[in-house]
Amino acid sequence: MTATYEAMLATYEATTGANAYLFGFLHNSKLYYLLRNELIREALKADRASSKKGGFLKLRIKFPAALRQALVESGEAILLGEADLLETGDKWNRGERFERLVTERLTGERWEKDSKPYWECGDIQLNGVEVQVKLDGAELTNERVVLKGLAAKAAA
Repeated sequence: MTATYEAMLATYEATTGANAYLFGFLHNSKLYYLLRNELIREALKADRASSKKGGFLKLRIKFPAALRQALVESGEAILLGEADLLETGDKWNRGERFERLVTERLTGERWEKDSKPYWECGDIQLNGVEVQVKLDGAELTNERVVLKGLAAKAAA
């Protein structure tokens, strides 16, 4: 990553309301998750939005195949079930379905979509810990969002 991406990531990490991360990914038609206290740098991909969408810098979660394989083989990744758990035919996207799935399975609470910004809290709470939930392929953040987070934290 370039210095610009590193600065964006550092700003994100300094302003996030989450204390942990729950990542999901598909491997051999199975859905897995893992819980970490920090971002997995090997799974971050620097990217840029299309010029139609503003051309801004963004960071995406993208697990390389070798990393997915290693996490499954080591037992760190926990099997949730078949990949079709993400294909329910409802109005939610795959990331929202994944968040709903882990919320309901790991907390026993009913999931409801919210629009709270990343600097206020995580997506779910596990044992009192704020956890950011991201499915492989999801955007972690972008330069516009981290600037909003930085301004919100400064104003608080």
